[in-house]
Amino acid sequence: MKIAGLFAGVGGLEVGMARAGHEMLLASEILPAARAVLARRLPDVELVGDVRELARLPSDVDLVVAGFPCQDLSQAGLARGLDGDRSGLVEEVFRLAAEAKTPWIVLENVPFMLQLGRGAAMRSIVDRLEELGYLWAWRVVDSNGFELPHRRERVFLVASREGDPADVLMADDTPLVRPKTALGELAHGFYWTEGRGGLGWAVDAVPTLKNGSAVGIPSPPAILLPNGRVVKPDIRDAERLQGFPEDWTAPAEEVTRGSARWSLVGSAVSVPVAAWLGGRLRTPGAYDRSRDLAFDPVGRLPKAARFDGRDRHAVAIGVDPLGRRAPPLAEFLRHEGALLSPRATAGFLSRTRVAKLRFTPGFIDAVEAHYRHVAGVQIEPKRVA
Repeated sequence: MKIAGLFAGVGGLEVGMARAGHEMLLASEILPAARAVLARRLPDVELVGDVRELARLPSDVDLVVAGFPCQDLSQAGLARGLDGDRSGLVEEVFRLAAEAKTPWIVLENVPFMLQLGRGAAMRSIVDRLEELGYLWAWRVVDSNGFELPHRRERVFLVASREGDPADVLMADDTPLVRPKTALGELAHGFYWTEGRGGLGWAVDAVPTLKNGSAVGIPSPPAILLPNGRVVKPDIRDAERLQGFPEDWTAPAEEVTRGSARWSLVGSAVSVPVAAWLGGRLRTPGAYDRSRDLAFDPVGRLPKAARFDGRDRHAVAIGVDPLGRRAPPLAEFLRHEGALLSPRATAGFLSRTRVAKLRFTPGFIDAVEAHYRHVAGVQIEPKRVA
């Protein structure tokens, strides 16, 4: 297929689709740092700016891919839904696709949009697609099942005028059993910026990489290593945790501060997930209709659903299309991360002392031992069994 990428970011969807054999014709991105990355990494692709100023798509585009802005849809963001200035930009996808009668559309966003306002944002999107004559299917997919030690659930929606999106999105299902907590044996990712109302905990993986705080401050996770040290991963390993080659986002430093690369990585689509989806667009499978369930028109939205041209169905399917286990997180990391500082560690611990959260036994002890180490007390952090 010939592809136009809207809200392209640093090209996760686009690079994955290219790996599956599709051809990128155009990429639209407004952020200067992301544009610097695209210009260097995808030099043969036409690069345009603000999608609102794009009059039309190339006439031969077969597929529009769009990881449209999630800030108004995310649990950590503004939660305004599609009425927000940024997430409401998905209407630009519909404008361009309708004018070009684009056969296929792929959208990506945070799964919280299935809960926000009882799924109002997703209901609005699929209503609009049906008005335009598309069949559709959506599914929550976890990057962790694509050999990445990164727990990252995202909802993907495929819409088509020519085929059945369920044969693309729902043909594969290989459930992957996640490891259980094993302090002292496995690495554990968490968000040191939390600790009072949430933790972002992940066993043998990092939790979902974020695009930064609500005020634009980079927010890398922490990793409690088997040896008791607590580190923040190097940005090059963060890129690899999204399936990019390391230093993929380095060109951004030509136009902005280096810390902004965290936001670019946190906003990206995991490349192996996009490559799987691109492969299924080339060679669709066969959806098993025995997975169909009743679709509640007003209740909570399911993690997977489809529209067959007449009826909407919930779908009984998991988050692991391929179920390919990642290498252990501690072995995956190539670069020595920075030790979590005494100030950051102390701040995290102070929040946990007033939290009503229940922490895994031994976890707080391990973080306290790390604090004693980085604060200058000359004792080794104890190994937690």
